[in-house]
Amino acid sequence: MLIHPQFDPIAVKLFGPLAIRWYGLTYLLGFALLWIVGRYAIRTRAHTQMTANNFDDLLFYGILGVILGGRLGYVLFYKLGDYFAEPWKIFYVWEGGMSFHGGFLGVIIAMWWFAKSRRQSWLAITDFIAPLVPLGLAAGRLGNFINAELWGRATDVPWAMVFPNVDNVPRHPSQLYEFALEGVVLFVVLWWYAAKPRPRGAVSACFLIGYGLFRFGVEFTREPDSFLGLLAFGLSMGQWLSLPMVLAGLFLLTWSYRRA
Repeated sequence: MLIHPQFDPIAVKLFGPLAIRWYGLTYLLGFALLWIVGRYAIRTRAHTQMTANNFDDLLFYGILGVILGGRLGYVLFYKLGDYFAEPWKIFYVWEGGMSFHGGFLGVIIAMWWFAKSRRQSWLAITDFIAPLVPLGLAAGRLGNFINAELWGRATDVPWAMVFPNVDNVPRHPSQLYEFALEGVVLFVVLWWYAAKPRPRGAVSACFLIGYGLFRFGVEFTREPDSFLGLLAFGLSMGQWLSLPMVLAGLFLLTWSYRRA
């Protein structure tokens, strides 16, 4: 049995209430990895239509989509009643509360807006960015682990971990499962798949399917949000939000290859 090391969530204390938190640094790490690997793809993959200048602008749009969409998604999907009663707390980002599915929708909208403004193919842009997204997801899950949040359900597996900030019950380190599957494995699969020219939309479709399936599976080991619990058919909110991603991915993949 393992014990969570209980990291201090504050990396650097500045003055007064101001501080640099590890969670914020992991977001910066994720964006940095996206930029580095994206620039590498532009240099080494002749079939990509992305340019370095466009990618820099695209990353700015994507960062806005992640932050705004992630926060609003958490408000809408998880705590709409609480924030409706106290709407000013929407801006209390230091208290936490980000949703992947909200951030995903934010990025989709940002990519669409970028494509429209540059008169480029929306799917060509999402195909380029899709293999890079798992790098950001991996960094974010490390932030969750450092913060000892989004812990797993009780278990007796040999690698079970106790989170002292929660209780003394051995639990799944579900943050690390998501780091490995949604981050590392999904990146490797999509990076390999996108190395050769594919029908337009196919890489994006594989991201939807891969993330949706991995997230759906890991949710069985993750403790449901206390204020929501399990929903219909014993599934969590994360699972219900992941199912449409898988279905949309299967539809897009079929359409992509038939069109090609």
